[in-house]
Amino acid sequence: MVNMADADGGKAATVMPAKIFQIYYEDWQRSLCDSRFVPLDNRGPATEYLEFDLFERLSISRHVQGAALWGALSWRFTEKTGLDGDELFALIAEAPGRDVYFCNPHPQNEGVYHNLWMQGETAHPRFIELSRAFLVAAGLPGDEVDRIEASSHYSCANYFVATPAFWAAYLPFVRGAILRADANLSPADKAALHSTAADDRNVHKGCTYMPFIVERLFPLFLRTAGRHLTSHKIPLPVPEEDLDVHQRLLREMKDNACEQRSQWMAACWVNYRSLYLQQRHGQQWAKRYLRAVTPKGIAFA
Repeated sequence: MVNMADADGGKAATVMPAKIFQIYYEDWQRSLCDSRFVPLDNRGPATEYLEFDLFERLSISRHVQGAALWGALSWRFTEKTGLDGDELFALIAEAPGRDVYFCNPHPQNEGVYHNLWMQGETAHPRFIELSRAFLVAAGLPGDEVDRIEASSHYSCANYFVATPAFWAAYLPFVRGAILRADANLSPADKAALHSTAADDRNVHKGCTYMPFIVERLFPLFLRTAGRHLTSHKIPLPVPEEDLDVHQRLLREMKDNACEQRSQWMAACWVNYRSLYLQQRHGQQWAKRYLRAVTPKGIAFA
């Protein structure tokens, strides 16, 4: 077991091909950790950046020294992905030599939203507006929130297992964006982003906007500062089984539009998925969210 209170520097005793931690916060959660992962007690004062803060601390600790790959997963990893530790290690072994392995435990969203930013609008008030302000203040493209993202890079969780090279590029990319944004945001936007208004439904224990923005920077990183790195998206058969026929077709249609850079096909996809969302969520939901998650133009990531 690892206690993050002991995550200081020092030399590793052995060289490990891969080391995957499993984060927990309560004793009863510890009992649910997978035996193939290293239990990591993360109790104690938490920052608003949650897992990202933990990644930074782990990256400079003795616990990951010598590891060819490392990552830190939630105690709910198997519940959300349907994979146990043995299966995850086997899937990584089937695609050797990549810099980062990741997955998306919510594939139902991949075909019905332009990208992760648009999906966030349905969960956090003013998410598009504040995310755009963050990106611009951080010196990143503000129109990222409007672009159609293929499912190959769609990832809405910090489920990464990666090489030191990935962590050495990804962590400074994110931290740099945070620091630049804090320096350049208007006082009102900065206060809003660091407020608990992001969790108006009280389902995330009063989180601010920041962890939700940070986790959505991953696809942008892979296309920009991390474009020299190789990635592999791990398939999740259990969540995939729950997709209905329209979610599958919409994802295929959107991916084809992205691959062909076809504005015509993308426009057809927008119409199809808008009808689907209205039917699935009802008119009240559509009236509140559909216009907000539908950019006026067609642009690809």
